[in-house]
Amino acid sequence: MTDNPISETVAAVDLGSNSFHMIVCRVSDGRLQVVDKLREMVRLADGLDKDKNLSPEAQARALACLQRFGQRVAGIPRGSVRAVGTNTLRTARTSGDFLAEAEQALGHPIEIISGVEEARIIYLGVAHSTAASDEPRLVIDIGGGSTELIIGKGFQPQTMESLYMGCVSMSKRFFADGKLSRKRLHKAELAALQELEPVVTRFDSSHWLHAIGASGTARSIAKVMNANGWCEDCIHRDGFAHVLDAMAEAGHIDELELAGLSDDRRPVFAGGLIILHAAFKALGIERMQVSDGALREGLIHDLFGRIRHEDVRDGSVRALAKRYHVEAAQAKRVSKTARNCLSMVSVAWGLTDPDWQQWLNWAARLYEIGLDIAHSQYQKHGAYILANADLAGFSQQEQELLATLVRGHRRKLSGKYIKLLPEHWQTPALRLTVLLRLAITLHRNRTDQVLPPFQLLAEGDRLTITLPDAWLEQHPLLQVDLAQEIEFIAPSGMELVLS
Repeated sequence: MTDNPISETVAAVDLGSNSFHMIVCRVSDGRLQVVDKLREMVRLADGLDKDKNLSPEAQARALACLQRFGQRVAGIPRGSVRAVGTNTLRTARTSGDFLAEAEQALGHPIEIISGVEEARIIYLGVAHSTAASDEPRLVIDIGGGSTELIIGKGFQPQTMESLYMGCVSMSKRFFADGKLSRKRLHKAELAALQELEPVVTRFDSSHWLHAIGASGTARSIAKVMNANGWCEDCIHRDGFAHVLDAMAEAGHIDELELAGLSDDRRPVFAGGLIILHAAFKALGIERMQVSDGALREGLIHDLFGRIRHEDVRDGSVRALAKRYHVEAAQAKRVSKTARNCLSMVSVAWGLTDPDWQQWLNWAARLYEIGLDIAHSQYQKHGAYILANADLAGFSQQEQELLATLVRGHRRKLSGKYIKLLPEHWQTPALRLTVLLRLAITLHRNRTDQVLPPFQLLAEGDRLTITLPDAWLEQHPLLQVDLAQEIEFIAPSGMELVLS
């Protein structure tokens, strides 16, 4: 949540499975000007054991890096820095405990994003870093723990996929001891081809005209091929044979002598090369350009869009409401009243940040999506959709927050699901849920009937609503509905009072 206004300087941090990246930009005349880029090889995925636990050593490396990054962004207000974790933090069992320490080290919140959301942001970074084109293009980003495939035009991704293989995980699986042989290389390639097999029909060369590689793996392969004269300013299909021959002849990754191969890339080079070679084969790629932009650049442009009120999350909410046939008129009524309620208690309840109004608005627009599945317990159906759907722009934690608000909008409010949220979100989420429920109750007749002026008074966990006596006498059913709400809300520890 943004506690301060957006500053003239913004930053984005990518907690990748192999490397951590940061970009710092100055906002000038409505444009972004890069002032700093930082990158450290952390190899977070290398510290993930078979039980999906992060080793203390990997956590220590990551925290040390984030402390250094934190010093660089210490003067930037909260809300002007966006930091995200990718595949390793998506899968790590201990990610919750680690995240708390990581946020303290960085000094800013850290989100965990889905693979598809990662793909969307990568494409945005590539699109802003390459020549503008309306021709369809394929973007491949091989990270430490996952590989993202995207087809898009201009700045719009159209088809996205995230595969569970990366340069670190592939290297650990087939080349952990550093030994290289044609048999091992072939076995690793078959595994990569197997992972690609289900997506070939959606991503093969019949769907795009140009291929672009993003991030460290693509850049390192391009450097090797260019330095050895196997291609010029690109990655070419024919160049892979030369690199694979050199690897097999070396016999061990430490003995591999290739111009252009850096020491920090060496331990994961084999895994990344195999994945990209398999992609060239499976998808019919002959030649690939390499982009300077990837996830961190996409993050900074996505953040900049939010600053300019071009939030892609609004589009996701609209699309979801349309897909699940939400009654737009009712959603609009509830949203308007809920936001009016918030304006009356925002100071008393510490909800003055504009983001809370946005969350309440989104919840009001989506609280009935579960009806498209079944009326019985539709709040649970809606929460499940919101927690598990691929929603562009939303992190996993944000989807859980939205799902929690929708889950609590009807029936008994125990607070059980709210307590699963991060601690700093629990009290605001509970209070927003009560406001959402109140707005829904006031519009239970689902008509455009104008509500009378009413007052809300918030005092700690107590919320008092005052309605004109004469109007209440004319609406006895609403009195019954409010009395029922008082009973439903009580188990949460909140008290609703009708005055």
